[in-house]
Amino acid sequence: MNKLFYPALFHKAEEDGFWVSFPDLPECLTQGDDMTQAYEMAVDALGLALTCREKEQQPFPAPSDPTAILPEPDAFLVVIEFDMLAYKKRTNSRAVKKTLSIPGWLNEAAMSMDLNFSQILQEALLAKIQA
Repeated sequence: MNKLFYPALFHKAEEDGFWVSFPDLPECLTQGDDMTQAYEMAVDALGLALTCREKEQQPFPAPSDPTAILPEPDAFLVVIEFDMLAYKKRTNSRAVKKTLSIPGWLNEAAMSMDLNFSQILQEALLAKIQA
């Protein structure tokens, strides 16, 4: 469930840029000065809306079929690709202390090599999660 695809409507702003809405997430609105910024802001807004739903233990809405959406005359449809794991990595870097046990011989060998236990554990956990 890491990659999600939601349709978004990009509306031409009265001045420069675009404002963006999501048919499946009415609370999710954003804007950008140009197409690139509007797309990037849409990804962030989608991430915020979905993580809020996740924290409140609300289900994610099923993405609408893009072919079933008829944009208004001032809008066009863009499908936003969203990677939940990448978003969480980028936005939640708060460190959490964990206590763990390893054999003494492994601890001594790793320390003699100046290995960073935290970094190795993070890399191993990410590899497991992404598998």
